Amino acid sequence: MPHVTTMELFLIAMAIIFSLPYLVWRLGRTEYFAPLVVVQIIAGILLGPGVLGAAAPGYYAFVFTPEVITILNGLGAWAVMLFVLIAGVELDVRQAWRHRREGVVTAGMALGVPLLTGAIAAVALLAFPGWLGVQGRPWQFVVGVGMACAVTALPILILFLEKLSLLRQPIGQRILRYASLDDIAIWGVLALVLMDFDRVGRQVGFLLVFALACVGFRRLMRRLPGRDRWYAMLIWLALCALGADWAGLHFMVGAFLAGVVMDADWFDQAQMDWLRHHVLLVLMPVFFLSTGLRTEWTLGGAAVFIAAAVLLLASVSGKLLGVQIAARLLRWRPGEAWVIGWLLQTKALIMIIFANVLLDKAIITAATFTALLLMAVASTMLTIPMVTPRLRWLAAGDASTHD
Repeated sequence: MPHVTTMELFLIAMAIIFSLPYLVWRLGRTEYFAPLVVVQIIAGILLGPGVLGAAAPGYYAFVFTPEVITILNGLGAWAVMLFVLIAGVELDVRQAWRHRREGVVTAGMALGVPLLTGAIAAVALLAFPGWLGVQGRPWQFVVGVGMACAVTALPILILFLEKLSLLRQPIGQRILRYASLDDIAIWGVLALVLMDFDRVGRQVGFLLVFALACVGFRRLMRRLPGRDRWYAMLIWLALCALGADWAGLHFMVGAFLAGVVMDADWFDQAQMDWLRHHVLLVLMPVFFLSTGLRTEWTLGGAAVFIAAAVLLLASVSGKLLGVQIAARLLRWRPGEAWVIGWLLQTKALIMIIFANVLLDKAIITAATFTALLLMAVASTMLTIPMVTPRLRWLAAGDASTHD
């Protein structure tokens, strides 16, 4: 058999990454319950060592060599840094501030209650071996897994709001404000979980240098022409991610910080939308596969699925309960809490990114990561089927009121 080069194997892997999910999504017509991005995540799991590696170990080892995996991991890391940067840029903190009472109450309940229920589930997992990472402390595991249950995936939420024709409606804008506030809290909690008290001096030093650099960077961006701002943004991303990773906070935290200090109105909104679209189209499928390559079933498939079910129950029930409490406090109209709660429990991308960081830092094991990944996929697939009937009910109520 002729020798197959690393580049050829890489291209085989890329062909699989882009063709398999697309064909399943298009031919299977899964859009209602599983948009393409969810199918890509599932494909990443199926192509990983736990499924393809177990079913066809020879083929898996032939295509996914260490060299190919290294290339895929590098591309996936840059993709997700770009994605997190864009999410940071698009956070409208000023809009959230204008509606701060409603936003803080709702976001606080929508984040705090599932964080609590997720933390209870994490404590239950700690009673069994194989879930806590070798570098993780119990409190880091409990807070990290709890926050993973509380996460809302803002980019996927935007896709769902567009699909449901809610994005430009008042309720859609409210949901985005709640999710934006939660996003800030999520990355703040992640930075706390990653605090390394043996390297606290380095981490404090990075944050001080970052704060000073922000002043100069913002002045520079205001003076640059629009075309040059895109290049400056990418340089800023690389430097912030490098600094955060050097300090032990993980490059993903740096990517979010790089984005959140930029103003969205520095960039043309249509071009930013296209950038997000093309990152999702061209690069993020590689990240999904590299994520799937990290899944493991060493504790046994049953144990992982049971853990995923427990985490799913904690996540969904906590989010719905938290939003119901906010609805009572703020006196929302009947039915709104169900719609908002289910949309805010959408996980997918951000939860997977969050869990990747926990795995990188060995706070969780690969088995925990797999359970969290399954939970994220299931919660996201439930969203549209659960929201659509209630939206029809709300629309019917509005129509009868106007009549």
